[in-house]
Amino acid sequence: MTAAHLSRAVLAVDLGGTAMKGAVVDEDGRTLARRTVATPSHAVETALIELFAELRDLAVAAAATPVGAAVVTPGSVDESRGVVRYASNLGWQNMPLLDVLASALSLPVAVGHDVRAAGLAEQRFGAARGRDDFVLVPIGTGVAAALVTGGGTVIGATGAAGEFGHIPVIPDGEPCACGQRGCLEVYVSGAGLARRYAAAGGGERSSREIVARLGADPVADSIWAEAVGVLAQGLNILTLLLDPGVIVLGGGFSRAGDALLEPLTERMTSGLAWRERPEVLASELADGAGRVGAAILAFRAAGLGDVIDTWPAASVSSAVRVEVR
Repeated sequence: MTAAHLSRAVLAVDLGGTAMKGAVVDEDGRTLARRTVATPSHAVETALIELFAELRDLAVAAAATPVGAAVVTPGSVDESRGVVRYASNLGWQNMPLLDVLASALSLPVAVGHDVRAAGLAEQRFGAARGRDDFVLVPIGTGVAAALVTGGGTVIGATGAAGEFGHIPVIPDGEPCACGQRGCLEVYVSGAGLARRYAAAGGGERSSREIVARLGADPVADSIWAEAVGVLAQGLNILTLLLDPGVIVLGGGFSRAGDALLEPLTERMTSGLAWRERPEVLASELADGAGRVGAAILAFRAAGLGDVIDTWPAASVSSAVRVEVR
């Protein structure tokens, strides 16, 4: 195939503390290839460059020309400079990630925040389509939020807006790894749920296993009810502060379905005395939202941001649900 017939594609990576999820996405929004690898405990930037090199090879094998790249990462991120100010689970402090990747890849590169990028993806192609005021709350190992108001994403003075999991909601509550007490994610996150279940005598089980035992295990019922109550309180705080039209829940908790949504919406409604609660929906892009957001940022970095307007939402949603490891 000649160069004139090659499609243009970007290399997109959603970088997490446990896994790096990469994809090659072409200008029609199709995912041409995917690759997921474990995040190492050290020298993360070296492993990230190696993943991008593999994605470049996969793009070429799929008869596509790489035109840009992007990575979205947790932590406090200065997106304009491409610097990760602090990411504890990656061992980074003031990491000049944009410069590192641009030098290694010789491509236009963007660096973004993982949850804010996921919010962008949900707004364009997921549960928040067409919404200018919404909140995305992915709940996994930890908890964060993408805050969108008036069509714009709230970033904050230091790039740290959206640390929803570290709102202290229980006075003098259990200690959090961040140094505070009573933080929301101590009670609501997957890790927090498993830890509190074990501490209550339930044994060592994952959050998914705990949810599966609801209705048959009094310890699971108690720990889950408290988690749902804390989450409802936190979401009502966001509701009163930001007045979102919809709250989108992502991450592992969102897969609990009605076991989460029914008691959660009841608790939210009862906790809002003078106003209605916003609509609460499960993410449509699930764990692929960050990767889609990274692809959007990569096309923008390449000066091709307008191609995103042609992507059919149904194709994007179905593509991210397939994961290859």
